[in-house]
Amino acid sequence: EVHLVESGGGLVQPGGSLRLSCATSGFTFSSYDMSWVRQAPGKGLEWVSSINDGGVRTDYADTVKGRFTISRDNSKNTLYLQMNSLKTEDTAMYYCVTDLITPDGESTLKVVGPAKDLGHWGQGTQVTVSS
Repeated sequence: EVHLVESGGGLVQPGGSLRLSCATSGFTFSSYDMSWVRQAPGKGLEWVSSINDGGVRTDYADTVKGRFTISRDNSKNTLYLQMNSLKTEDTAMYYCVTDLITPDGESTLKVVGPAKDLGHWGQGTQVTVSS
């Protein structure tokens, strides 16, 4: 059975940092492209970042580019999201999701929009940015 378990969320002041982790099991993690998706209170799902199976190719939403870094450790079956210079608008539930990066290098979740019936999802970890 596929499991994705996010952790590392919490309350942080604007300008602060957090590192999210997503521990996975039940599938061959190193063969899957992965993404982070978030949902702010009262808003829809927003694709944040993706990484290919080998960890070489990454992509970011304009809203987080230059502040967030996605990475993975295939030996530990774990996905990460380092979040720096956090803003109040980054407040959201953050999910790790299995994805598929097209031959053009684009995340499917980015192109078609995230949906809970696309890919395997974790339960999410809450990030709150507030002073």
